[in-house]
Amino acid sequence: MTEKPIAIVTGVGPGTGAAIVKRFSAGGFRIIALARSAELINRLAQELPDVHAVTCDVSDESQVRTVVTDVKRRFGAAEVLIHNAVGGGWGSFREIDPKMLKGNFEVNVMALLYLAREVAPDMIDRGKGAILVTGNTSSIRGKANFAGFAPTKAAQRILAESIARDMGPLGVHVSYVLIDAVIDTPRMRARMSDKPDEFFIKPAAIAAELYHLYGQDRSAWSFLTELRPFHENW
Repeated sequence: MTEKPIAIVTGVGPGTGAAIVKRFSAGGFRIIALARSAELINRLAQELPDVHAVTCDVSDESQVRTVVTDVKRRFGAAEVLIHNAVGGGWGSFREIDPKMLKGNFEVNVMALLYLAREVAPDMIDRGKGAILVTGNTSSIRGKANFAGFAPTKAAQRILAESIARDMGPLGVHVSYVLIDAVIDTPRMRARMSDKPDEFFIKPAAIAAELYHLYGQDRSAWSFLTELRPFHENW
């Protein structure tokens, strides 16, 4: 067993995922960084203390079970799970390939189920822990061009709420962070080069809020937290 608390972070890419890893690493966590591609997580593991890179497709239940079991064997049970992996895509219900909707559901919803079921028993035994999920506006609004995505984020939010109502009385904090913004990544900057800095939300700011949610006093837990830039029209 380790003296450091353990955080499992899914969907570690160059934006929010990397920022989460950096923030929780700075907070003294041992990080298990999960992604389907090894390049970035391997680099983070080299640059930051106690960051361990693990390639994993979280939509695959057997892979999730293997990873969580191995983490527990090597380091101990997870204190925090942050489900940041996301499956997305655009198109109206008349245009999309139904396989896209199904694939996004696997990543956004089923993966949350698989992950939560694996980490929950130890959190319940200890009477503490946190499961944090990064979501977005599509979880509460189905725009015409988001037919292959919004239904899966809405289901994700409802699943997270169900888990929260189950786990909260057992001492485990479950929170859904609704990000109502375009995340500041090189890819989105290139696509929206005409937008000013204040249009974007900073990945480090999202990570800071997740860290704050983890540290909330249990007399004042948040479930649904909305984040948006001050200029956002909502």
